[in-house]
Amino acid sequence: QVRLVESGGGLAQPGGSLRLSCTPSQSVYTFYVIGWYRQPPGSQRALVATITHDRKTTNADSGKVRFVISRDDHDNVVHLQMDNLKPEESAVYYCHAKRDTDSGDRYAYWGQGTQVTVPS
Repeated sequence: QVRLVESGGGLAQPGGSLRLSCTPSQSVYTFYVIGWYRQPPGSQRALVATITHDRKTTNADSGKVRFVISRDDHDNVVHLQMDNLKPEESAVYYCHAKRDTDSGDRYAYWGQGTQVTVPS
């Protein structure tokens, strides 16, 4: 059973920073993509950023250089560095990972989520 454990959420003042961490129960090399999504209250879950097995990154908002995804292979963790946070970015942030099996099956996993709150 694959688990994704998120940490690093909490309260940040407007303009502040947080670094989220996602630690899979298996090696990060197991997954061909790991990403972060967020879900504000009353809204759908939306993509924030992804990183592939070969370290290609995408960001849902190309202008959002304030959010940077990275992978630490030594510590087996994927981070989301969030700078200059805004109140509208308050949400539950979820880690998401996908892997393929040798038989060609594809699986996707979600973490339990971590709350980020930026008061207005």
